[in-house]
Amino acid sequence: MPFLPNERVALFIDGANLYSASRNLGFDVDYRNLLEYFRKRARVLRAYYYSAVLETEEYSPLKPLTDWLAYNGYALVTKPAKEFTDATGRRRVKGNMDIEVAVDMLELADKIDHAVLFSGDSDFRRLVEAVQRKGVRVSVVSSVRTSPPMVADDLRRQADNFLELAEIAQEFTRRQTEPRTRNAGVRSTPAEPYADPHDAA
Repeated sequence: MPFLPNERVALFIDGANLYSASRNLGFDVDYRNLLEYFRKRARVLRAYYYSAVLETEEYSPLKPLTDWLAYNGYALVTKPAKEFTDATGRRRVKGNMDIEVAVDMLELADKIDHAVLFSGDSDFRRLVEAVQRKGVRVSVVSSVRTSPPMVADDLRRQADNFLELAEIAQEFTRRQTEPRTRNAGVRSTPAEPYADPHDAA
C-alpha cells in the first residue's frame, strides 16, 4: 500500500461508482472490513461515503446501508436523487455527487497528507490536480479489469497511485456474487440498489 508512516488520510467513497465496480468484479463490499483495512495502514481521519437517495419511496433499500455507515465510522453525505423516464421509457435515477466530493476534499486538503478516492470518474481529474497542488497525495481506487474499464485513463494518470480494486478486494469482500451482465435486473445488495453501472463512470 502506498502509505507513509503517520500519514493523515481521508477516504472519499463515491457509493454508486464503488457499487458498480464491485458488482462488475463479482463481489459485495464489507464496509466494516474496508475501513479496518485502511486503518491498519494509515491514520484515517475521515471516511466519507456519498450517495444520492430516492425520497419518493416510503422505504429505500439503501437505508439499511446508510444507517449502518452513519453509526460505524463513516461520514455519510447524501442528497435527494432525481427520478425520470428516459427516451426509451425506462425509469432512471440521477444523483451525481461530484460537487459534494470536491467540496469536502478541498476543505480537508490542509488537514490531510493523502486522499483516497474511490471512483473512476474522469470528472474528478481536475479535483485531483487541485488537491495535489496543495501538497496532498491522491490515490484512486477503481478497476481496469471490468469491461469496459471503470477508471478513466486521464484520472488514473493524474493520481499519484492507482489501486486496482480487484487486487485488494479480498480484504473487504462480504460474499461472492455472480458478475453482473448488461441485462441483469436483479439487485441483491443494498449498497446502491438503483445504480446503473453504465451511468456511474
